Amino acid sequence: MDADVLIIGGGLIGSTVALALARHEVTSIVIDTVDLKTTLAAGFDGRASAIASASARMLRALGLGDVLTDHGCAIQAIRATEGTAPQFVHFDAGAGAEPLGTMLENRLLRQALMKAVSETPQIRVIAPAQVTSLVRDEHAARVTLADGEVVTAPLAIAADGRRSKTRDEAGIKIASWSYPHAALVTMVAHSEPHGRVACELFYPSGPLALLPMRDHVDGRPRSAIVWTVDSDAAAGARKLGPRALAAEIAARVDGTLGEIEVIAPQSVWPLGYHHAASYHVDRLVLAGDAAHGIHPIAGQGLNMGFRDVAALVQVLVEGVRTGQDIGHPDVLARYSAWRRLDNSMVGAVTDGLNRLFAVRGRGPALVRRLGLAAVERAGPLKARFMAEARGETGDMPALLQGQLV
Repeated sequence: MDADVLIIGGGLIGSTVALALARHEVTSIVIDTVDLKTTLAAGFDGRASAIASASARMLRALGLGDVLTDHGCAIQAIRATEGTAPQFVHFDAGAGAEPLGTMLENRLLRQALMKAVSETPQIRVIAPAQVTSLVRDEHAARVTLADGEVVTAPLAIAADGRRSKTRDEAGIKIASWSYPHAALVTMVAHSEPHGRVACELFYPSGPLALLPMRDHVDGRPRSAIVWTVDSDAAAGARKLGPRALAAEIAARVDGTLGEIEVIAPQSVWPLGYHHAASYHVDRLVLAGDAAHGIHPIAGQGLNMGFRDVAALVQVLVEGVRTGQDIGHPDVLARYSAWRRLDNSMVGAVTDGLNRLFAVRGRGPALVRRLGLAAVERAGPLKARFMAEARGETGDMPALLQGQLV
C-alpha cells in the first residue's frame, strides 16, 4: 500500500481530513484536479465562513489556532429578524464565554491549511492531477492517474465537492433539488460598528446575512454579506456596480451599518439541497459536500463538513489502533451512523426555515414575527438553538472537544 488513505479532493474538507489523520500518524495521499496554489488567489473565492465554536476547537487542536486568533472575528451574538421589524430573537454568548463562532475568510483558512499540509511528512499531495480510474476490490482502493501513476490504500475518501465525480461514478445516488434563489456574496466597509453581532434579516426573497469581520485596513468596521436573491434577479445583481450594490444593501438593512462601501467584487452562487443515499460503498466513503449540501440560511454548511471530519477521523484512527481493516464496511458504517442523522436534521431545519420565511403576505409575516418574539422569551429553546449554532449537540467526537483522539 502507498498510504493508509487516499483523499480525492484537496479543498477545505479534504485537507483537514489529511491533517487530522496525520496528527494521529495515519498517512494519506491527497489528489486534486487543480494546482492548489491557485486557490489562494484573492479572486478565487471571496467567501467567508462562520466557523462554529466546536469546529474552531478542532482547528486549534490541529495546530491552526493562529489563523483564527490573528485573522478571525469572534461572533459574540446572533440576531434574527423578519426584515427590519422590531421583533427579534437574540442569541448572546455572554461576557467571558466562548464565542458562538468565528468569521474567517475562506482564503486565509485555505492558506493556513496548505502550509500545515506541506510541512507534514505523513501527507503527500498530487496536484494538479486527473483521476482516470478508481478501482475498489476486497483488498484495496486503487487510483490510476492520467500520467499513469497508480496509488493504493485500504480506503478512498471522496471530498471533491457537491458535484463529486467520485461519488457519481461509484453509483451513489443523491436526493437533490434547486432553490429558486442564488446567494450574492461580497464584503463591505461601513461607518457603524457591528459589535461582533451576526444579523440575519429574513425577507420573502430570502435572507440577508450581515456577518462581522475584522476591521478593514483603514480602520473601518467590515462585514461579509450573504444576500439571497431570486434566481431571475441573479444576473442583474451580478452586474451591479459597487455604488449601486451598496445602495441596494443599505435599503434593506435600514441604517444598521451606517454608510456602506462595497470593497470586494460580488460573486453569485446558485443554491440547492442534496443528500447522498449512502455515505459509503466498498472502500469508499463520502465527506463534506460530496455527501450533503444545504441552504446557507444558518451558515452551517462548512461546519457540517468539519463535523464529518471529526467523526470520520475518530472512527479511522480507532480502527487503525485496534488493527481493523479501515476500508471494511463495518468501520465505515459506524461513521455513517454517527453523521447521517445529524446532517439530515440540519438539512431539514434549514430547508424548512427557508420555505417558512419565503411565504409571502402580511398574515404569514405577522406569525413569523410573533414566533421570533416567542423564541426570544423561551429560555430552554434558545439554549438548544445556541448549542446547534456552536455545533455542540449529540455525541461529539474528541476533535470537536478540542482533543486528539
